[in-house]
Amino acid sequence: MKKVLLLLLAIPILLVGCKANFPVAQETGKEDMAFLLFVGQKQYGGKSVEVTIDNAVPFQAKVVKSKKANRRGTQYGIATGTRNLKVTCEGKTIYQKKIFVSTQEVKQIILP
Repeated sequence: MKKVLLLLLAIPILLVGCKANFPVAQETGKEDMAFLLFVGQKQYGGKSVEVTIDNAVPFQAKVVKSKKANRRGTQYGIATGTRNLKVTCEGKTIYQKKIFVSTQEVKQIILP
């Protein structure tokens, strides 16, 4: 009798433990955007800079100090692909480069 009860309890446990297909997380609806995060060392950390992308209308961006960049900071959304990026502060060009960004990528722009 004990063997029969033990067998009846063991069979469902074995069947549950052998489940081979788990649900797969599906990602849909990703935006076709990339993000920029401006990181400054000492001189520009905490300041605002003017950013121009592909000679369009410039916008103001806040620079995060390098120690805090991994945890917080404002990310600015841009279109994916190759972009010409120019960063100025107080009328002086501090960063100018052609960059490539892909979908959902957060590109850190390290300012001097």
